[in-house]
Amino acid sequence: MALTILGLSGAVSHDPSAALYIDGKLVAAVEEERFVRDKHAKNRMPYESAKFCLEQAGIKPSDVDVVAIPFAPISILEKARWHYAKRYAYAPDRALDAILLGNRRYKRYYKRIEWCLQQLGFDLKKTKIQPVEHHLAHASSAYHCSGFKEKTAILGIDGKGEYATTFFGYGENGKIHKIKEFYDPDSLGGLYGALTEYLGFDMLDGEFKVMGMAPYGDASKYDFSRLAKFENGELIINTDYVNVIGFRRYKEKGKGYYFSPKLIEWLGPKREGDIADDPYIHYAASIQALFEKLALEMMDYYLGDILRETGKIAFAGGCALNVKLNQKIISRPEVKELFVQPASSDAGTAVGAAAYVSHQRGVPVEKMEHVYLGPEYSNEDVIAACARHESKPQWRKIDNVPELIGKVLADGNPVAWFQGRMEFGPRALGGRSILGCPSVPGVADRINAQIKFRERWRPFCPSMLDTVGPQMFKIDHPAPFMTFTFEVNEEWKTRVPEVVHEDGTSRAQVLKREYNPRYYDLMKELEKLTGNGVALNTSLNRRGEPMICSPTDALNMFYGSDLQYLIMQDILVVKEGAAPYDSLG
Repeated sequence: MALTILGLSGAVSHDPSAALYIDGKLVAAVEEERFVRDKHAKNRMPYESAKFCLEQAGIKPSDVDVVAIPFAPISILEKARWHYAKRYAYAPDRALDAILLGNRRYKRYYKRIEWCLQQLGFDLKKTKIQPVEHHLAHASSAYHCSGFKEKTAILGIDGKGEYATTFFGYGENGKIHKIKEFYDPDSLGGLYGALTEYLGFDMLDGEFKVMGMAPYGDASKYDFSRLAKFENGELIINTDYVNVIGFRRYKEKGKGYYFSPKLIEWLGPKREGDIADDPYIHYAASIQALFEKLALEMMDYYLGDILRETGKIAFAGGCALNVKLNQKIISRPEVKELFVQPASSDAGTAVGAAAYVSHQRGVPVEKMEHVYLGPEYSNEDVIAACARHESKPQWRKIDNVPELIGKVLADGNPVAWFQGRMEFGPRALGGRSILGCPSVPGVADRINAQIKFRERWRPFCPSMLDTVGPQMFKIDHPAPFMTFTFEVNEEWKTRVPEVVHEDGTSRAQVLKREYNPRYYDLMKELEKLTGNGVALNTSLNRRGEPMICSPTDALNMFYGSDLQYLIMQDILVVKEGAAPYDSLG
């Protein structure tokens, strides 16, 4: 009998997702936001995602052996709840709550999972639900998916799970060993999140905007060391300023923030609007520098010996999406290879919880080589969506997609690219992308002004052929998922300037052909036409919306933007007035 495990996340009321393992093979993984068209799908359960996973595998609820969930009860005998109560003593209601009713969130989540399973047709009397601690689920999503056979250092950093905020451990022979955890409020993710709010963005959404702003500032202008310190093996966040709760929060227009009025007294009013200017760019640089410094000190302290032994490290949790930190990690001499779970946020805990249970039951899971794990649509589906759409799209079927689209891109036009199965995780990797030719001056600004409406300091990223990565970057390291930035060699800065950030780096996807042949062949075509096997690649969505899932979503987005060309499988949709590209003459 096949071992079938369904992972369902959504424990911390954002980024619900579902993942399905059958005999160690990841058959499907998808985020709820893509179906319900609500970014981060806050306070929802992964109903549509789970439904898709079962349909993709062609199985019924009764075929599922275990439902794994990435949230577990934490015993009163453990340190976690007492640490929380002591450190948040200034909010006695919350402190007492942690001691007396410390698993209330877990119980509420468990009930909601049961409700969700019932809606899907599961018989709760016959369904085994297995909780996995949140940080163990993150750890498993990194270690078990890394494919590393040697002893592997495991790092997990996020806002918080049940109570833990940071995980240090190692994996050996498929088993995860915990070395140390830190607990809320001592959280690097919470610290970075609080400054994200202060800099005018939403926590759990805008952190990468802060990271994108940081290279424009000078970290030495402001000393942020008072906000947090790491000493004697402990991380201590200064809750006079950040990661605050209750009456200590700064409040504005009825909304409470994760920083205190004391932070405003020190740094001035919180940033508003879309302009990144002095002093906020320097604040972004300072918090990024402090975050990197503390994360690397903690890694050295708890994982240094393992890294010196084998050089392998696996990293997950929301902070693992901080590509600048990842660049610093892989530049360490003792680090031979870093695997970052591509869906490092809480969406990835559905994969992690399911992988953990699979290993517990004696079935190792395969290495995660790609993230094309969502829905796929046929030409017929695309044509049907065009027929139904109110804009009456003019479409035609084309035979030579890479050649034709390569020509459209090389002529300086951005293209909406919708191919194969949708990506899992926050990065567009050639399944649901907006593409541009990175040697065409101004194409990034054009995509920004016409389509994405993003803050001007945020970089656009390159996808490239696996033959190009080693030439373009100063360090050769696998990068299939855009989880690292690399320093770009001088020659390539002038060859593909549209995908090089202010600090001379690029967050890259280096693609092997076997995982996405059509996208690879498109970049081969660009190489023929421009000399560079590189595409500018950004996610197929508008600002504030989740990535596109279906052909109808793509058409809605296309007609709500100034894009001129949309290719879905073999179906090309061209707006009136755009060059028709009837032939390759």
